[in-house]
Amino acid sequence: MAKFVLAGRADCPYYAKAELLADLLQKNLPDFRIHKITQHPDVWEEWLKELCKKNKWSHKNSPIIWRELLDRGGKGLLLGGYNEFLEHAQLYYGVTSSMTTELMKTVAQENLGAHIEKELEEEALKGLINPLQVWITSASAPACYNLIPILTSGEVFGPHMEISINLFDNKQAEEKLTSLVKEAQDLASPFLRSVSLCTQAEEAFRQAHVIIFLDDHVDKEVYSLEDCIRSRATLCHLYGSLIEKNAHDSVRIIVGGKTFVNLKTSLLMRYAPNFAHNIIAVALGVEGKAKAELARKLKTTPSCIKDVIIWGNISGNNYVDLRKAKVYRYESAVWGPPHYSRPVLSLIFDSEWVNREFVESLKKFTATGRQFGGILAAHSIATTLKYWYHGSPPGEIVSLGVLSEGQFGIPEGIVFSMPVKFENGTWVVLTDLEDIEISEKIMTRMTSDLIQEKLVALGELINFQPYQSETDLAKEDEKTTLPTTNDNREHWKVSDDSEDKTMEE
Repeated sequence: MAKFVLAGRADCPYYAKAELLADLLQKNLPDFRIHKITQHPDVWEEWLKELCKKNKWSHKNSPIIWRELLDRGGKGLLLGGYNEFLEHAQLYYGVTSSMTTELMKTVAQENLGAHIEKELEEEALKGLINPLQVWITSASAPACYNLIPILTSGEVFGPHMEISINLFDNKQAEEKLTSLVKEAQDLASPFLRSVSLCTQAEEAFRQAHVIIFLDDHVDKEVYSLEDCIRSRATLCHLYGSLIEKNAHDSVRIIVGGKTFVNLKTSLLMRYAPNFAHNIIAVALGVEGKAKAELARKLKTTPSCIKDVIIWGNISGNNYVDLRKAKVYRYESAVWGPPHYSRPVLSLIFDSEWVNREFVESLKKFTATGRQFGGILAAHSIATTLKYWYHGSPPGEIVSLGVLSEGQFGIPEGIVFSMPVKFENGTWVVLTDLEDIEISEKIMTRMTSDLIQEKLVALGELINFQPYQSETDLAKEDEKTTLPTTNDNREHWKVSDDSEDKTMEE
């Protein structure tokens, strides 16, 4: 098999003559193949220079012809220009060209017109295929660094979707964002059309299709939990108005992080009312932590544990429900096919561990957020987005923070984590689950803080009073219900470790 590459300036008469000869050979010789490349006259010289530099050739005119060494895996063998190609055709195939000079010029002009038309068509097609505009707020946060490679992998939005990432943060973070932009470009991902930074609030969320909210920065020092809550209201008011003004009509908004997740989601719904139905809060981080703790206890892998339900305040008072939790591929005397599962609670015989160590570990996790690092935050957000676009695994329960409409006896109008499934580009609350009733005391404990946070944020309540139970709920409720209590006060404290700061001065 002889494969030749013919490249030339689109308006070159000698390229036109070589092209006609090559077409004749390809038509009559079954083992002869030609690949043609034309370049616009304005870029031809630079293109030829780079080609010759790459292959260590010496050639200065149009056209240039080389043979691809298909059976050797080499760089290609330079044949030369039109004269060398004509000699080769005469010597090996006994074929020559009889094209007149006038015809050469006519074909050359036709080639140039065809080349320009092709360029215009490609540009028009590129314009029709608009990339998905993805905005990330507080983009200097560690989670963003871990999130970008996942978003550009093609796994989240699909292998046929290009994205443009817009990194949004304050002016002080510009240097860090610039570095992040360069690193993202260095990925050379086929799914990443562009990446840019934005530090001007009025430009935020322009034509955004997806907005990801990470842990936000607070510019001024706060001295109380109430001040910290109110500062979120100010920021969400700004973000909400920008979303209403700049975002695309179909924007999807996802709130992640480790501080006041439910509250920020609720405030964004209030200040961007036209998009309230498309704003959700990520609960998979807490769910993942619970699965990992269970997996360590059962000596299995976290991915084998399914259907752990997180109720309530994702970054505060929540309730980890194991009544539906199952473990697959568990090594024991009883084995079954891959779809065979066993209830998690039937395999943990240490009730003291379930009701104390497990609960305390998750309580510490949601209280401080210090173990909720960039990797877990990024993975939780990306997985939730993937489910939103492509659906969650069939039959699997997913925890998600959504606006309550009174399901399960939850007060209406608060953002509450509950069991859902994703399908057809949206989510459905699993109200048909059986035996998941929540006691009034546990419900009151979870909803009290959420309601107070919202009232404080809106200025309708001066002081936040954490809910205090009369007795230890871990002892009082059934051992299949696992409450984790946290008064949220750790959220506004600044850690000594800069990577764990939930606020920046």
